[in-house]
Amino acid sequence: MFGRVLVAMVTPFTPDGDLDLKGAQELAAHLVDKGGVDGLVVNGTTGEAPTTTDAEKAQIIRAVQEAVGDRTQILAGVGTNSTRHTIELSRQAEENGADGLLVVTPYYSKPTQEGVENHFRQVANASGLPALLYDIPGRTGTAIDTETLLRLAEHPRIAGVKDCKADLLATARVIAETGLDFYSGNDELILPLYSIGGVGTVSTVGHVVGNEIKAMLDAYDEGDNKEALRRHQALLPVITAIMTREPGAVAVKAALTLLGLPAGPVREPLAGATPELINELKALF
Repeated sequence: MFGRVLVAMVTPFTPDGDLDLKGAQELAAHLVDKGGVDGLVVNGTTGEAPTTTDAEKAQIIRAVQEAVGDRTQILAGVGTNSTRHTIELSRQAEENGADGLLVVTPYYSKPTQEGVENHFRQVANASGLPALLYDIPGRTGTAIDTETLLRLAEHPRIAGVKDCKADLLATARVIAETGLDFYSGNDELILPLYSIGGVGTVSTVGHVVGNEIKAMLDAYDEGDNKEALRRHQALLPVITAIMTREPGAVAVKAALTLLGLPAGPVREPLAGATPELINELKALF
């Protein structure tokens, strides 16, 4: 539904920490027109959504939609640990031109599976937009159980899952028994998940290697498994630097800055990239 290579886009800020909407438009256009990207996810964690206001979130959607909305799919991160607030953000995203929603499992409060299922159903009922569920128990404290996913797959507007659970057995079962589109949220698992029936990725490193990810998936589609593996292995140093040293938003903003693309600083409580990380990124880019 949304393409294969989606990027969880950073939110560019000015040096003073304000929204850089012109920079967001420039970055979005670069990713879509030159970066090999099929779709953009704005207002996600990589976009530092915990630090942006609801009004800023609306501004970001409108700006990106204005820049590239006729050339790509735009999904809006709307997940919070309040069902009521998530519904409000979902409706706001629809009003401002988003094509779909990314809805994370309610975090910190650790609801039961009944509560998780009810949350997702209410959000899916609240707008006319298709939704990707975001399963990332390492951040939220709560996984979406397999049986819960099987039931939620019956909802007409629940289109798929951004999968960061890294349980390929459970994922394979849901893929086999439903029509849900599974996108890898773990950059190191893009190819493994694709090989068992996933459809692509919602990537952080795709900001800087989107074309390389696309070429890897193309090679697999063409039956050239050796070339797909070679490309997967070539991506590992970039994935290591951006996803394992410091928070992804910090590292990818540093990489974008090195490449002369709009990014700006991060908002607190995140801290800027260390000199050690910047040197590692310089060696790659």
